[in-house]
Amino acid sequence: MGDALDIDHLRAWVGRSETLHDRCEAARVRQLAASFDMDLAPWRDGAELPPLWHWIFTTPVTPMSEAGPDGHVARGGFLPPVPLPRRMWAGSRIEWRRMPRLGEPLRRDSRVESVEMKQGRSGTLVFVSVAHELSSGDALLLTEGQDIVYRDAPAGARPSPNAPAEPPVWRDALEAAAVRSPARCTLVPDDVLLFRYSALTFNSHRIHYDRRHCLEAEGYPGLVVHGPLLATLMATLAWLQAGRKTPRRYAFRAQSPVFDGETIAVQSAREGAAAKTEVRKADGTIAMAGEMAWN
Repeated sequence: MGDALDIDHLRAWVGRSETLHDRCEAARVRQLAASFDMDLAPWRDGAELPPLWHWIFTTPVTPMSEAGPDGHVARGGFLPPVPLPRRMWAGSRIEWRRMPRLGEPLRRDSRVESVEMKQGRSGTLVFVSVAHELSSGDALLLTEGQDIVYRDAPAGARPSPNAPAEPPVWRDALEAAAVRSPARCTLVPDDVLLFRYSALTFNSHRIHYDRRHCLEAEGYPGLVVHGPLLATLMATLAWLQAGRKTPRRYAFRAQSPVFDGETIAVQSAREGAAAKTEVRKADGTIAMAGEMAWN
């Protein structure tokens, strides 16, 4: 597949930009809070968003006629048409000027920063880096560098499907865990949670809801838990552990995929004015790691 890649053609997308507008609606924030079994009462106009919850806003809205075979918008618009079947959100680096507030208008300005090809253990990889700026009126709220990775599906992969997950039981887990150091809670992401997060982020990528597509087209053993969802769980736990104090920056990196039905532990360990966060699978594998800082 690597020989079929025209990296110079793909690099022609560097510099492309798009601007999206939205409003930080309390109703959508309450829907995400409900999906995390959190108290709904605080989420009224004027309240500050927890870190990374801004991802449910300023999402691309495209017609069905522009959807590709994997459910995402067909490639070749804002993002380059990388001819590799798997694409994942590999990581981000976020810096806040201030938190978005419920009720205010939002604008996201995005720009493709780089397109690079590498060879990894699994074959050809293409990394696309995108820079985002989120603003409200003339006020810059945050900047974000996002890394997207494209890669081949394994040849001849025919995995056995995971058993359907039991609904996650973690009511008050984030709140209770926040009084300890390290703060820690466990859950089993199921297809209901994945459906809700896909709906809130207008993410129609089939790896998060279409089990047959995961098994037959992409060679996964089950539904893939959204990387941004895992990052949001880590960041929310660190934010609660810090007494809801507004962070200055957060960076995370995905290391291993999580599938529905897997038990995961989300952890935040304070170290002075910073917190190390991670999502760890039952076998000890770290699925995602990050660091939040308050200065």
